Amino acid sequence: MSDLLSALLLGILEGLTEFLPISSTGHLLIAQHWLGARSDFFNIVIQAGAILAVVLAFRQRLWTLATGLNQAENRDYVMKLGVAFLVTAVVGLPVRLAGWELPETVTPVAWALVIGGVWMLLAERFAGRLPDSTTITWKVAVAVGLAQVIAGVFPGTSRSAAAIFLAMLLGLTRRAAAAEFVFLVGIPTMFAASGYALLEMAKKGQLGNENWTDVGVAFVAAAITGFIVVKWLLSYIKRRPFTGFALYRIALGFGLLLFLPAGN
Repeated sequence: MSDLLSALLLGILEGLTEFLPISSTGHLLIAQHWLGARSDFFNIVIQAGAILAVVLAFRQRLWTLATGLNQAENRDYVMKLGVAFLVTAVVGLPVRLAGWELPETVTPVAWALVIGGVWMLLAERFAGRLPDSTTITWKVAVAVGLAQVIAGVFPGTSRSAAAIFLAMLLGLTRRAAAAEFVFLVGIPTMFAASGYALLEMAKKGQLGNENWTDVGVAFVAAAITGFIVVKWLLSYIKRRPFTGFALYRIALGFGLLLFLPAGN
């Protein structure tokens, strides 16, 4: 398989899995087992493509918030987005600097997939007993920020799954409202994380020797695929629960444990 085709497939895979609650890390781990490992720079760039997809998917909502700050409802929403982002930054940066992160190898990622799948099944069932609500409280905003930090420490957890289900358990029970808030918080969070990682690599002189054609193709593929997936997911969860994603995670996690070497 050519390097360009490999890059295209990895970009599509990133766009498919970044925002679904199934863990992009687990899927890229499998894909790179056969398609070949890529540089950290490549992985950061395709993640940036997925972030761009969210900006495009929510462009109207973002514009409404930006131009409607004179309305109390919009100000409140933006402030809660800001709190969630600040919690992630204030707690997450020391965690990152301390190096508190499990390795992206098969065993921890696989168990994170399985445990996360079980957590999703239990959380969905419990949240289903709560009153239907689209209200985003300050408690939800703080919890979403903390959930993003937890997902960063435990690769395979899925940032979207951790944050959406914690928000639902704390009262934001309408799936689409929880997903929208988590995705919007993810825009500054993921851009900041990607920018920080790129600065670290630049300081170490690790940005050279890249095939820019491969990087560009993967970035565009991740952006286009991510846009389609986000729009589809928001429509899907208005009618159906996350149960299918949870069962898929559990099956994938056990599949990784059984069929991929633990050291990879």
